[in-house]
Amino acid sequence: MEKKGMKTYSLDEVNDKYIGKKETPKRDEFENELRVDLIGNAIRQARKERNLTQTQLGELVGVQKSQISKLENHVTDARFETILKVFKALNAKINFNVELLNEDLNLTSNKEKH
Repeated sequence: MEKKGMKTYSLDEVNDKYIGKKETPKRDEFENELRVDLIGNAIRQARKERNLTQTQLGELVGVQKSQISKLENHVTDARFETILKVFKALNAKINFNVELLNEDLNLTSNKEKH
């Protein structure tokens, strides 16, 4: 008898099948939610490493404890400014990566050239 091997799939293949192909609205939404989760987890971890309560961190940032809780639990879309304030209060270094897509930009001006 011949044994049949189990087919293996790459992570990209599984993601494409169950989450959606790259650069589709479904996949973009999933990846954006994942990024928000990562930010919330980073805030919680940094806060705990600094031995701060959510209330104490909120006081340092100038927001209520509930806002810190929402950030950590990814319940709300926070303003970018608030997230920066939180990391600044935690004395945390922030790195942002910006990836430019291979798309042409068409810039037009309403002013006529003379």
